[in-house]
Amino acid sequence: MTEQAVASPQRRLQILGEDEINNLYGLPRFTPEEQTEYFALSPREAAAIEQLHRIKSRIYAILQLGYFKARHLFFIFSWPMVAADAKYIQERYFPQFQLTELSPSKVTRLNQQRLILELCNYRICGDPERQALISTAQRVARVCGKPIYIFRELMHYLEEQRIVAPGYSFMQDLVSQAIAYEQDRLSTLVKCYLSAADAEALNHLLEDAPGLYEITQLKREPKDFSLGEVKREVSRGEQIQALYDLAKTLLPMLEISSESIKYYASLVTYYSVFRLKRLAQSMVHVYLLCFVYHRYQRAHDNLINSLIYNVRRYVEESKVAAKEQVYEYQIEGNQNLQKAGQILKLFTDDTIAETTAFQEVRTKAFEILERQKLAFLAEHIATQAAFDETAFQWEYVDTLARQFKCNLRPILQTIEFASASGHAPLLKALQFLKAAAQKGRPLSQYRPDSFPTQFIPDSTKRYLYASAEAGGHLLPDRYEFLVYRLLRNGLESGDIFCRDSVRFRSFEDDLLSEQQWKAKTELITATGLTILNQPIQDHLIALEQTLESRLAQVNQRLSAGENQHFEVKKRGSTTRWTLQSPGIRESINHPMFSALKQVNLSSVMHFVNQHCQFSEAFEHHLGRYVKQKSDDSILIACLIAWGTNMGLGRMGETSDISYHALTNASDNFLRPETLRKANDLVSNTIAELPIFRHYDIDGALHSSSDGQKFESQIQTINARHSPKYFGLKKGIVSYTLVANHVPVNARIIGANEHESHYVFDLLFNNTTEVQPTVHSTDTHGANEVNFAILHLFGYQFAPRYRDIHDKVSHALYGFKHPSQYGDALLKPIRKINTNLILAEWDNIQRIMVSLALKTTTQSIIVSKLSAYARKN
Repeated sequence: MTEQAVASPQRRLQILGEDEINNLYGLPRFTPEEQTEYFALSPREAAAIEQLHRIKSRIYAILQLGYFKARHLFFIFSWPMVAADAKYIQERYFPQFQLTELSPSKVTRLNQQRLILELCNYRICGDPERQALISTAQRVARVCGKPIYIFRELMHYLEEQRIVAPGYSFMQDLVSQAIAYEQDRLSTLVKCYLSAADAEALNHLLEDAPGLYEITQLKREPKDFSLGEVKREVSRGEQIQALYDLAKTLLPMLEISSESIKYYASLVTYYSVFRLKRLAQSMVHVYLLCFVYHRYQRAHDNLINSLIYNVRRYVEESKVAAKEQVYEYQIEGNQNLQKAGQILKLFTDDTIAETTAFQEVRTKAFEILERQKLAFLAEHIATQAAFDETAFQWEYVDTLARQFKCNLRPILQTIEFASASGHAPLLKALQFLKAAAQKGRPLSQYRPDSFPTQFIPDSTKRYLYASAEAGGHLLPDRYEFLVYRLLRNGLESGDIFCRDSVRFRSFEDDLLSEQQWKAKTELITATGLTILNQPIQDHLIALEQTLESRLAQVNQRLSAGENQHFEVKKRGSTTRWTLQSPGIRESINHPMFSALKQVNLSSVMHFVNQHCQFSEAFEHHLGRYVKQKSDDSILIACLIAWGTNMGLGRMGETSDISYHALTNASDNFLRPETLRKANDLVSNTIAELPIFRHYDIDGALHSSSDGQKFESQIQTINARHSPKYFGLKKGIVSYTLVANHVPVNARIIGANEHESHYVFDLLFNNTTEVQPTVHSTDTHGANEVNFAILHLFGYQFAPRYRDIHDKVSHALYGFKHPSQYGDALLKPIRKINTNLILAEWDNIQRIMVSLALKTTTQSIIVSKLSAYARKN
């Protein structure tokens, strides 16, 4: 998020930092290894260079060619700037020649550039190319209004079209003009479609009111899933219901993507009310419409998450209570067995006269063991029946009736659910409960035959009726809880959805519409996913050849013992391979580090800031023209306080900076947008260090992602319980993308969310210059759809599995049936369904283009695809 996003055209956008500009447009500074790589000549290049008459011209041409390979740009340079590279070329190709200077004429330089363009199959960005670039910028601005996103998409377009990028100042003006053009387009449409009454209703959000502005109250998110927070969230939704209906009508007319809606909505959160009032009113109306639209759907997400959380909690509590009850019955049964033995001895007791009445004997028996317990024990022994744990769960649900009615009914009354045709009976039951709750009429007052019961599974009916027969008296509380439980299952599987939601809407709503998909060819071209234009039959044949040859190669190496990292073990007739047991592990800290002097964290931060100037990324939330300037020491103290989970309170107590100063700096300067920008500056600077490329694996930039668990000191709706990691407390997961030991991107997710859903999100939305080509995760970061998605977007997915033989968590796929691989050590477990891929190829293309155009949150599409893959 940047102030420049709405800056006037007179001021150029500050899209990149100085280091990023130099990395893209600066003259390369080659290491010895890079000199060897970039100044190497192919036979075709060597033949072209040989045509030049003078050796100085050849050296200059090789210099230009090497720099063009590195940057795809041409440079004007003097002798001192390239002396080291020129000396290297002279010694490598012309050892007998003495080079002292380079000063070719302009004609020579331009002629060589034309030759290089022909050799590399590139072209200059002339007038036709610039017009195409302007059209591309305007189209991209509709997808997302962030300047950095538009800039990167334009650079990607230039690379795909093999066009030499124009200067940075031209790109700045181009992005600025595209943003201005998009703002003018949106302003015109809003003025046309927005009535005076609607504009007044939007302006009311920014009016002064007792306490907080109305828009400020709407910005607040619920802290947890408590009843109070749920009611406040319901109230916020009701507060903007009319404006949401307006936004739902107008926003499709603006023809902007879901990502743009989300971005413009975030500007309302980013700017203060004072700053919003100073912006152009028509654009503020666009921002407010997007904010209302996104906030209303987020409110529904929060309410549905609350329903899922509470239902899961009630189910878990009932299971725990049932297990405890079974355990208690088992203990009591063991104790009662001894008493039952004493009762049996009454029949062999010679001291009891034969003429004694049976009533007296029974009385003695009931003195030893109560009648009810004796009857229960006798029935249990006679039938040899196990305890019905499910029945105990439903008995515990009876005790929770007041809780789940209080917590879940407000949500049910607020949200409209929809589903596929197969779940219509459940929706009918939901409508029945909703109507009863709105009337305030207890379910016990309804006739049993008025309850919709078609959705009730046969295996569950015995627990929902007061008698063993299904036609007996229905238990209303259990009926209501079953509806909530099945609703939760349907929401998690995607079979039931809410159209006024971000996370829980239908899968079809997440994709490009059928009308938009009619322009399929143009959309695929716009995304740059050229692989989608390749005939799927040819692509599958190529993949089959690659995979089957790789399987044969790996099996041959395993059988021959050529791979020293694996052990082949035989158990009877079964042969199996395992990873070789590791030897003695190295110590955690290398002895070299013990000799180094320890440095405190603040000194490290100040040192990094001196080299990266990351503090410049932290702009005041009111904009650039404010009295308060950022203090590097206070900013660094805030970063350490939050980064180490210390908190501002303890930092204020243990440092010479007051708590008041820390909170002011944190509130005004620390936001996800500024933190991401600062992290990009640090990551890009590290990537320029010579040591960075030494961590490459086989010449490829190899990244990985994993989640780190942290306890949350502040209650947020993302915080979840996880006894394994947080004990009795709550926490979140920081899912981080790391490349060559540099954390280039991260997302905060709930401990209940699957990490694999965010792998593509992290890679695709990585805004640093560190762009990996191979990516790894652990088992928790892998699922079937990630292989396809990353492959189609140009990444190689290489997850790490703890046990490749584990068929539950993952499976090895092949193009042939598993039986056709014979006795191979590495044998696919499942066959790839090529017929399904061929039949669904059009839908697959549509999904991939939707991901590229950000029609919705990408992690949501991946999660829904994963659920679909598991079911099919």
